[in-house]
Amino acid sequence: MQNPEDVAAMLRLKACGWGDRRIADELDVSKNTVKRYLRQGGWAPYASPQRTKSLDGLEDWLQARFLQHAGNAAVVLQDLQLEHGLTVSLAIPARYFPKQVAPLR
Repeated sequence: MQNPEDVAAMLRLKACGWGDRRIADELDVSKNTVKRYLRQGGWAPYASPQRTKSLDGLEDWLQARFLQHAGNAAVVLQDLQLEHGLTVSLAIPARYFPKQVAPLR
């Protein structure tokens, strides 16, 4: 990831008639990096893809079950399998409720 100033320099040099390889050599970057930024027309922050998670929307249900079973993650995961048909890692409760799980470890 280049900073916006370097990308602006790439665009200025291209406008002056420089080739991609010459720009890459001048700025000490890959030719493909120059091509990518020229193709997109400038600098843009990296946008990480938004992924849906299998437990989205079940936070309240998980918290209620976690408290009901006194922090027993294995039992919560069994309930999750029976009621919602989802099989997830045993580490999931620790990710959703780190403050509640920490004293139980």
